[in-house]
This record gives sequence, structure tokens and C-alpha cells, in this order.
Amino acid sequence: MIDSSPESTPNNTLGSVEKAFTVLEQLRQTGKAGVSELTTQLEFPKSTVHVYLQTLQDQGFVVQDDGEYTLSYRFLEYGGDHRNRSRLYEVARPEVDKLGSETGEVANLGIEENGLRVLLYKSEGPDAIHDNAPIGEYAHMHWTALGKAMLAHYPTSRVESIVDTHGLPRANEHTITDVDELFAELEDIRERGYSVEDQDRRQGVLTIGAPIMDRRSDEVISAVSVSGPKNHLDEHDRFEELVAAVEKAANVIELRYSHY
Repeated sequence: MIDSSPESTPNNTLGSVEKAFTVLEQLRQTGKAGVSELTTQLEFPKSTVHVYLQTLQDQGFVVQDDGEYTLSYRFLEYGGDHRNRSRLYEVARPEVDKLGSETGEVANLGIEENGLRVLLYKSEGPDAIHDNAPIGEYAHMHWTALGKAMLAHYPTSRVESIVDTHGLPRANEHTITDVDELFAELEDIRERGYSVEDQDRRQGVLTIGAPIMDRRSDEVISAVSVSGPKNHLDEHDRFEELVAAVEKAANVIELRYSHY
């Protein structure tokens, strides 16, 4: 068994817990790996890797098949339970489904957690081109229309804190990496009422987003968006139709969240 005595680190956290999550994160990145492979990747002693994997397997968080380990679907159960308790998810899901169905594109619902955008839910229209972003995905706020729609309604100090913590890393040549440029775009978003992700993260993908506000506090709590191929969504009439559809969905979600 792993030593259960407190193994504190300089930042006053438990080293044993950190190591367990380091093993889990490596498995998430690799998808499947054996003890020897993980030992090389993590530069942990082989015996340490083995005991962590055994403990995580005993607790149901990893599974073993032919000597290789993968994450289990137990994490899906945890995340699903947590999401289903969310009032935002309860009121927003039907509108996101409706947005995807009516536009024929991929409709998305996102929140911010610890300075990152979390994809809480998505719904694909009948003719939508899948954008491969999995539900539960974390991404930099400035990469996405959802993230920028929320950032635009945060106090300056909160945006600066997020940038200080996570930086402005580049996804490709279209990504904003300058803080002044970011604040200029956030001002534009506030003025027009919606955000645009124009290949900021993925080549050929355009996304239109709108913030979801808590009308009782006038604070942004989430954002909704539609995504699709840039050459299809960027047509003038189509673009304006999608902006209207996204803003309508945001308004309905706001009303239901704030008053019902």
C-alpha cells in the first residue's frame, strides 16, 4: 500500500496525492501504457509506479488489460453526477439542443473553472461537422469564443489574474498572444454583444459565442456558442443568422436561470 502518512511538499500539498494525479494525467495523455513505459515517462521508480497503479486500480480509477493500464469510466460517473446537479446545466441543455437542431451546427455550453474554459455540454445538429472537442474539455479562455465571451464581462483584475496564471499561449498563427490585443478584442465583444473564434484554435473552424448572465447579479456565469466550418459560417447572411440564434439562446437560458 502507499504510505498514508502526510508527505508534504514546499507548497503545503500532499506529495502522494500529487504523484497519483501525475500518474493519472500521464495515462490520460498516452491513452494506454504499461508499468515500464510509465516509469520511463514519469521518471519514477518502477516499484512506485506499480504501487500507485495497483492502488488506483483497486479504487476503480484505472483498469488493466494485458499488462497495460488505461483510465476507467469512473471519472465519467463523477463528472456526470456533478454536472447533473448544476442548475445551469438543467436549464441550458434544452436550449443548446434546440440551437444545434435549428442551426444544423455544433452548439456548445461552457463555463470557466480555475481560469480555463470547460466544455460543459454540446449538441450537434443533423448536418453538423464534428469539431472533435470532447465534453469536459479544458482549454485556454482566449482560444475559444466561449472563453472570450465570458472574459469580456469579467473585471479587468480578474482577466489579468487569469492571464498571469495561464499566460496567452499560441495555438496557431491566429491566436491572440498580446495582452493589449486581448483587452481590445474584449472591448469589441462587449460593444457588439457576441464573441468570434476565427480559427483562433483550429484551422478552418469558426465559432460565434454569447455570454449568459445571471440577471439577479448582472454577473456572467457561462456562455453558449455554435461552431462550424469557416467557409460555411462566414457567409454574410449565414453569419448574421447564427449571431441572432446564439444571442436568442443565451437570452432564454438567462431568463430560465434567473427567474424560474
